[in-house]
Amino acid sequence: MFNLMETNRVESLHIAQDHKTGLRAIIALHSTRRGPALGGCRFLSYPNEQAAIHDAIRLAQGMSYKAELAGLELGGGKSVILRPPHVEDRAALFEAFGRVIESLNGRYITAMDSGTSSMDMDCIAQYTQHVTSTTQAGDPSPHTALGVFAGLRATVAARFGNDDLTGLRVAIQGLGHVGYALAQHLHASGAELIVSDIDQGRVELAVEELGARAVAPEALLCTPCDVLAPCGLGGVLDHPVVAKLRCGAVAGAANNQLATPAMGDELDARGILYAPDYVINAGGLIYVALTHQGRNSHDITAQLSHISQRLSEIYAEAQAHKRSPARVADSLAERLVFAD
Repeated sequence: MFNLMETNRVESLHIAQDHKTGLRAIIALHSTRRGPALGGCRFLSYPNEQAAIHDAIRLAQGMSYKAELAGLELGGGKSVILRPPHVEDRAALFEAFGRVIESLNGRYITAMDSGTSSMDMDCIAQYTQHVTSTTQAGDPSPHTALGVFAGLRATVAARFGNDDLTGLRVAIQGLGHVGYALAQHLHASGAELIVSDIDQGRVELAVEELGARAVAPEALLCTPCDVLAPCGLGGVLDHPVVAKLRCGAVAGAANNQLATPAMGDELDARGILYAPDYVINAGGLIYVALTHQGRNSHDITAQLSHISQRLSEIYAEAQAHKRSPARVADSLAERLVFAD
């Protein structure tokens, strides 16, 4: 565990349980040098505790990098709650987690993430003010999708010479809140959509409403397209998958898309332009952070514009120095996060 923390330069790791509610939670704080660590709470089943710890640590690191490159005065953190086979009282479980967050004295701010909802955040908010994405604060998903859409256009411009999306074939893996909203933006801009999701109802809706072409989830990653947009869970881009990709660029909303850092180099070697995930999907973080600070919609919109600008800078530096965009983004984020 300590080796994993050292490798990812994690500041602290907090493990908590509550026998009465069945809560088993892990909170990883990657950095609080720039401000409190902000990052969502996942409520998922994990094969074991080590897998949950690994997920929390990797995601916390990504949140630090995301906050820094988005220009936010925040650190990065992440929490995961191991989902039991049966939840007797969901509200009580999240209230217990709220008490855990409060015990950290403001070092960590939580938010909605995979497996959690704004109503869960409302339960947490009964015991701590260090929470956002409540029903009052609103769902960050539309802002994540807006940021990904803007970043995808910047990626298309860098890879194909202009940002006209008319007729562009975009394959979207995952049609959750962010993936479907991204599909709507792309459809309105004239893109051709290829979609997959384990929820067949979401796929049928995209076919009916957006004229999308449905592909089986196992076939989407090797389907010819201009841009692949991973919008599900992370780790999808491993060596076997990267070897069979048939796209010009990868630009999607999922966190931790690269199974290992070396996959960014493999994408680059194949001429596939990769949009570093923690840069392109920062819209949700921007929204929850600024909303938590009481900022207005104008400030949020202005901050969202930084996503495409930052990506363009990364692509330019990657081309100039013959490095992958993933390596460039990591180097830049590390310099900024750990600057004295």
